[in-house]
Amino acid sequence: MSAVLVADSIGKSFSGRPVLRAATLRAFTGSVGYLVGRNGCGKSTLLRVISGELTADHGVVTYDGVPRTPPRWHQLAREGFYYLPDRDLLAPDWTPRRHLATITRQFRLPGYEHAAAKCAVTPFLDRPCEALSTGERRRVEVATALARQPRCLLADEPYRNLDPPDRLVIAGALRAMAAAGCAVVVTGHEIEDLFDTADYLVWCTDRTTYELGSPRAALMDWRFVREYLGPVRAAQLAQNRIEPTATQG
Repeated sequence: MSAVLVADSIGKSFSGRPVLRAATLRAFTGSVGYLVGRNGCGKSTLLRVISGELTADHGVVTYDGVPRTPPRWHQLAREGFYYLPDRDLLAPDWTPRRHLATITRQFRLPGYEHAAAKCAVTPFLDRPCEALSTGERRRVEVATALARQPRCLLADEPYRNLDPPDRLVIAGALRAMAAAGCAVVVTGHEIEDLFDTADYLVWCTDRTTYELGSPRAALMDWRFVREYLGPVRAAQLAQNRIEPTATQG
């Protein structure tokens, strides 16, 4: 599988304090990657740099084989890039139907019914977004990404503060996007759930990143187990989780 997006040796500081020194992230066509790390390690910063929301101090982002210096969100969007940040994106007085219809009309796509059904938002398509629960709003946000039919999706903390049923729906949508050829990368802390979803893991720590490979391979990385998972949690994951069949190429 090919990497549609590569962020290489990204560095970023705020007020002289380095958050990232040499972080690298690749998004592979047809795969779901999971960027994991503790709070404040720089995961969101890395995604914001890749999307063009922040400017890196150094490093380069390559999309579809072309270096972007710096990347521009609106330009990448025209080329099939979609970024879901860890904040509310929905207009409170709009309905999910209006959001989805706007996406499909703007990009001249055939429709949003499949995306609405896959993310289980059809029953409340005409309810104002301000009246939806946290899980319902998150599912609508993922539905907009699914309706867009992107070539690459970066989703920052899509599982945050969600109940297991909502996480299961979103995981299914992410896998469906990967099955359609999208390169998906998500961040988060719900590693038990994401071990069932991810094809490969990237660990963000010490202001850099480490590509760990498949979930099974990550469980064999002694430093990742010792410093992030803990041996008890790693043993439980190894016993109870089954590695996805698709793997990084």
